[in-house]
Amino acid sequence: MNISPQIGRTTRRVKGVYYGWWLVAISGFIMTLATVPLYHAMSLWSVALESQFGWNRTQLGFALTFTRIEGGLMGPVEGYLTDRLGTRRMVLIGMLILGVGFLIFSSVNSLWMFYLAFVVMALGQGLGSWLPLMTGINNWFVRRRAFAISWANVGSRLGALLLVPAIAWAIDPNQDRIGWQLTALILAIAVFIFAVPVSRAIRNRPQDYGQLPDGPRPDVTGLPNSRGELPNRANDSALDRPGVAGEASADLTASQAIRTPAFWLISFGHGFTSMVILAIMSQLGLLLKDQGFEVQTTAWVVSVYTAVAMVFQLVGGYIGDRAPKNLVIFGFSSVQAASVVLLTYASTLPTIYLFAVLFGVGFGGRNPLTIAIRGEYFGRASFGKILGLSTVPMNVLLLLASPFAGFMYDLQGTYTTAFLALAALNFFGGALFSMAKKPRSPLPLAT
Repeated sequence: MNISPQIGRTTRRVKGVYYGWWLVAISGFIMTLATVPLYHAMSLWSVALESQFGWNRTQLGFALTFTRIEGGLMGPVEGYLTDRLGTRRMVLIGMLILGVGFLIFSSVNSLWMFYLAFVVMALGQGLGSWLPLMTGINNWFVRRRAFAISWANVGSRLGALLLVPAIAWAIDPNQDRIGWQLTALILAIAVFIFAVPVSRAIRNRPQDYGQLPDGPRPDVTGLPNSRGELPNRANDSALDRPGVAGEASADLTASQAIRTPAFWLISFGHGFTSMVILAIMSQLGLLLKDQGFEVQTTAWVVSVYTAVAMVFQLVGGYIGDRAPKNLVIFGFSSVQAASVVLLTYASTLPTIYLFAVLFGVGFGGRNPLTIAIRGEYFGRASFGKILGLSTVPMNVLLLLASPFAGFMYDLQGTYTTAFLALAALNFFGGALFSMAKKPRSPLPLAT
């Protein structure tokens, strides 16, 4: 493969640093722009929108539901396109669409327009953020896959620590500051500014540059050259040989993967353990508002669980590279479920902050492993397609989470029933992960 002079210059500039770690840092930055304002700050937007338009909790909760409809419909397409076009092109396309979504959001004056904005933003986020970036990292790492994914998420959490309080300060409906619409416009401009440079910094696969996952291993393919690059004879079969990555060659096609029990257990387990996260992201600010707390307090609570999650991303990744990932996910998911039960009955700020700590432990610890376990179980060759397909059952479950919490509040005047039910489903999802066993070898395709 021909490598452009620009790429060659980039290679020399980063001499001595395995490029996979640069991709990890880039991924953290992109996910900060793409996911923090859309998901982590959703509870802040909800407070501002309820204050201005008077929409009820069910109507507000449907915004995240529409993002899951997009995910359910587009997940397999996003996975297919990522495997065909590569992470670099997908990030550029997705970021541009995301910027358009923020532009629409900045002009919202009706409920349908609010939903349209979130669908477009979710489309951009799906095409250009989580799925293609996780696919890219999965291509560049095998032995340290969970740890690398952890660091990418740490970058995103670090960005959230700064961005969530800033958004809360800007859009607080009780203060005359920037306002939510101008804030959304600023985010749109930022996304457009960074779309081209960050996408051009991405490389899709190590073998395209004569390298191996996890860095050069001269004992397998020969000595690296003076720039730390390996000869171009490094190929997929060599990269995936037992001993190279610390795991057997077991790359499954998408068709083979969906025929394994592990695929379905992981997909539904991921969905059940994520339902409560979506509900918290959309309803937490409204719950705290009902208890008399300001929107800035919500931002600090989000910052606490984000900071804790940032640390436990690394803890989870470290443990997950050394212990059975399915059991580690079960443990962290159980902590996450327990934290939501605590929040359900919390009435004082210290208790709410205790929830934030426990939620950060569970959420942070399980998060990188839900991706890493797919790479370990199904391999790298069709990872994008497999990850995309697995989001379909997951997103079917996520469709219900936020509007269910909002509907139960509108019906009962409290979140108690909704949050306890979601905590129980969270625990059940963790149990599904614990039952997922790694396929021993690729299954034969049906003829």
